[in-house]
Amino acid sequence: MKKMDYQNVKGTQDYLPEAEGIRREVRRTLEDVFIQYGCKPLETPILNYTDLLASKYAGGDEILEEMYTLTDRGERDLALRYDLTIPFAKVAAMNPTIPMPFKRYEIGKVFRDGPIKAGRFREFTQCDVDIVGVDSQVAEAELMMMAVDAFGKLGLNITIQFNNRKLLAGMLEIFGVETDQVNQAVLILDKLEKIGAGAVLSELGDLHLSDATKQLIQQFLSDQDNSRLSYFESYADQNGQIRQGLEELKELTSYLDYLDISEQCVFNPFLARGLEIYTGSIYEIFLTDRSITSSIGSGGRYDHAIGGLLGTNEPVSTVGISFGLDVIYAAISASKEQVNLTSAVDYYVIPLGTRKEALRVANDLRRKGYTVELEMSNRKLGKLLDKANKEKVRNVIIIGEEEIKKKQIRVKNMETGEETLWDMENLQSEKGGTNK
Repeated sequence: MKKMDYQNVKGTQDYLPEAEGIRREVRRTLEDVFIQYGCKPLETPILNYTDLLASKYAGGDEILEEMYTLTDRGERDLALRYDLTIPFAKVAAMNPTIPMPFKRYEIGKVFRDGPIKAGRFREFTQCDVDIVGVDSQVAEAELMMMAVDAFGKLGLNITIQFNNRKLLAGMLEIFGVETDQVNQAVLILDKLEKIGAGAVLSELGDLHLSDATKQLIQQFLSDQDNSRLSYFESYADQNGQIRQGLEELKELTSYLDYLDISEQCVFNPFLARGLEIYTGSIYEIFLTDRSITSSIGSGGRYDHAIGGLLGTNEPVSTVGISFGLDVIYAAISASKEQVNLTSAVDYYVIPLGTRKEALRVANDLRRKGYTVELEMSNRKLGKLLDKANKEKVRNVIIIGEEEIKKKQIRVKNMETGEETLWDMENLQSEKGGTNK
């Protein structure tokens, strides 16, 4: 039989124990923060009906191009979820009796057949928090504060860029962009940092805008005052979207100032987020040193999704934030200050021709609540101690024939080198539990 050429599907990868240990530490840290903020856990299916994920209240054309689709045995059109947002909106729509406001978190895998780059794969894990039932910008402020807390605990310095889709859309209307072209223009402006002003203006040219409109947009792009909210005051009376977006931004910045995180939060008038789902405040999280140029988290308000799925088209106040586990792991792995993980093993039991006795000792310790690894090979003691050092195991228990004769076990603290003897019959005593 011909040997198979085993390899991972492009855009997927395996995580060996050392890498997965860091990833799980990141996940635990984020989950602890989510719980600390009063969020409740939720889990949704990876597999969904295509109609749900392709609805006009979902990601828009740009994300649908990356959606993995399939057909089941009943010839139903299905798709793998590309984010956790629309599946959550479905849950909220199907369960109208959930007490509001409702704050949930979910951590799970999602799939996109998109470009692959550092920290970006086709199978990846998102860590999301969403809040339903809060009109005020206090919801956005709390999510941004949560991001600052979470990345602080992960040892990563971040900057949060924020904007409001209403403000940007209103400015384009003022400049003369037709209503049916505003969303396209918004998505082009969102590329400003990536491709530069010249390329943005070139792409806007494909929309066949008038010369006057293009000139106004060009002036807007080059005006150094556009990073201040006061810049937009003179336009507020001319357009309802600008007025509402500006009011929401002022409310949000007042919260950020009061929380003392305004230095980490930067207003970016051209930030739009690539998805059509967003209706108000939006934000993206970047590493301050830009060692990874893409965002490591993002979110915003999407008030039309739940009502749209219900068929009422009534707005339901909803805002969320998403952290990319894979890109966070890539950032931590690339940083000079690596995560210093200690082993999850409390005791590493090494039998020297005493497997039965070692098995009993390991079992006794596990019953006391300790995490115990039992060595099952016949390798030499020196190599096994090297393994313990490499894996940062704190305590090694050595059980040889001499120890068995004396009904004792030898416990070595790998940090200090100190060795102590325990009575095998006394493992349940206080002494047996103080060397952890």
